[in-house]
Amino acid sequence: MQRLISAFNTNRHLFKNDFLAGITVALALIPEAIAFAFVAGVTPLLSLQTAVVIGFVAAIFTGRPGMISASTAAISIVLAPLIAQHGLEYLFATVVLIGIIQILIGVTKLGKFTSIIPHSVVLGFLNGLAIVIFLAQFAQFQVDQTVVVDGIETVKKVWLPAVDFLIMLGFVGMTMAIIQWFPKVTKAVPSSLVGIAFVTCVSILLAKFDLYHLQTVEDFAGVKLEGGLPGFHIPQFAITWESLKIIFPYAFIASLVGLTEAALTLRVIDDMTNTKGRMNREFFAQGFANFINGFTGGMGGDAMIGQSIVNIKSGGRTRFSGLTAASALLCFILFCGPLVNAIPLASLVGLMFIVVVSTFKWESLKYGKKIPKQDYLIIGVVSAMTVFLDLATAVIIGVVLSTLMFAWEKGKRLEVNIVDGKKGAKIYKINGILFFGSVLNFKDLFDPENDPQEIVIDLKYAKVMDFSALEAIDSVAIKYKNLGKKCFISRPEENCRALLENAENITSIVIQEEV
Repeated sequence: MQRLISAFNTNRHLFKNDFLAGITVALALIPEAIAFAFVAGVTPLLSLQTAVVIGFVAAIFTGRPGMISASTAAISIVLAPLIAQHGLEYLFATVVLIGIIQILIGVTKLGKFTSIIPHSVVLGFLNGLAIVIFLAQFAQFQVDQTVVVDGIETVKKVWLPAVDFLIMLGFVGMTMAIIQWFPKVTKAVPSSLVGIAFVTCVSILLAKFDLYHLQTVEDFAGVKLEGGLPGFHIPQFAITWESLKIIFPYAFIASLVGLTEAALTLRVIDDMTNTKGRMNREFFAQGFANFINGFTGGMGGDAMIGQSIVNIKSGGRTRFSGLTAASALLCFILFCGPLVNAIPLASLVGLMFIVVVSTFKWESLKYGKKIPKQDYLIIGVVSAMTVFLDLATAVIIGVVLSTLMFAWEKGKRLEVNIVDGKKGAKIYKINGILFFGSVLNFKDLFDPENDPQEIVIDLKYAKVMDFSALEAIDSVAIKYKNLGKKCFISRPEENCRALLENAENITSIVIQEEV
């Protein structure tokens, strides 16, 4: 209790900003949650209730205060085929399994492996995500239109009429201007909340006097937002080998997608706040949130980088902002349906455009020759993969591509200095790293046919890293042995010596202490 009181006193000055930031995030979550429901093929209310449960539980156990979690596009896309083929009960069971997998990853402390994600991959992911968010907003500039094709009525999306398009664009610009410039007036209230509130008031006045009707959250959802508390629900799912074979691939992919997004979001928030989050604890929090969500009839979720940035930009710094966002969203669902329904999409689009501007790493366009060309390639590839595929695939491709490029570059940096030794021996002094990427270059350094009867491979300034390196040394030694010549290894460093000695029974390598 004393620890809680101490933590409260330490962070008390942050709570006002946390509260207001949480309200702002809750408002922005509403249309996104509704949109994700359409992607997944579930009701808007189910998606909103998912955002409440995920957001609340994750905020309590989070390892990165200030991070926002809810239902997300990434999870929706992964689980949509499962929902379409097998229904909601399979969805709920899958979400429970997602939670179990993520909890296990957090408990076994596998979060440390996220450190292998290069900075160029993070930049590419952020740029790609900014483009995805930007492109997604144009759906708000479209309306449904019924057309008749071969005597059959179909509904298709069409752009707003030119005048309506320009008016909505004007309100988007108004929201962005308020968010951008209001902090110069005062920072006591988050500018994003002011922008949404102001445009909402203008929209209500225009509608009241029959001057113009801006498209609202109610128009977007197609129904009025009315709902209740999430309830406890045990998935009606028969645990059999056949059913587990159906849900496990979805659960495994979704869990990795969710944790990848959480890991990258945590790193971004760390950079923005100059603090350090706890990766494994955050993985546990994400897993426990999904586990609980599966038993409340939810669709699963993970960290939201866009809303997390909104939260941080609005002043949110502690877990209180996440708790406020989830609580406010629940209150909006229960008690403020008419007010939420009246929020114009133009204000929320303006907010998301501001998020796009702050998410995109503009400095990556100015690096020029200051960074290697391969890093530029990785940034571009990961950005494109994020837009056209998905986050997890983009990050995996980026890490693999970075690894291959690193191996290629390191493999080329292998040097040799050839000197004469005692009794006519020839000494190859190797300088560099011997590993799978450099073994071909290593083998090309030697000339067994023309070398004298005895050669020495001096490894004092070399590092032998893996089995491929051992195999390469052994293959060189065998070539000399087959020609009736002697090949010795000299002065290996401690780790290298251990590798060589462990492999002495399966190789032809002979260690000689002196050159």
